[in-house]
Amino acid sequence: MRIKEHVTLVGQCGQPGARILVVDDNASVRHSLRVLLESNHNWRVCDEASDGHEAIAKFDEKLFDLVVLDFQMPGISGFDAAKQMTQRFPNARILMVTLHYSAQLVQEAQRIGIKGICAKTDSKSVVEGVAAILDNGFYFSNSAPAE
Repeated sequence: MRIKEHVTLVGQCGQPGARILVVDDNASVRHSLRVLLESNHNWRVCDEASDGHEAIAKFDEKLFDLVVLDFQMPGISGFDAAKQMTQRFPNARILMVTLHYSAQLVQEAQRIGIKGICAKTDSKSVVEGVAAILDNGFYFSNSAPAE
């Protein structure tokens, strides 16, 4: 099994900073996330994907420091895509963004190795989540305590 290291290099983006993959089936949401994340000069959205299959393929072929992944998408869900990513690369840094936040989702996400979950409509939480996870932490905003 190949181990994917998380080191920040000048990579696919051609610029220094944390390399981020943004995954959402809605192009407007992807664009908004890109603008939000790239407002931090240390972060670079190096690629985007519109579904879980595309996300897995891009994740497997490139080195990303973080994946910002929508929970609900057509085809393979973000949750199932994250599960495949963390099975292949247990240290994968994934922030799941969703409109369907629940304590049950938090528990399942933690079980498969997702590092954080937040509401995709809460810009502050997205930024805080990305920062926490890139700092090797976790981020579960607005969650009920896991049982």
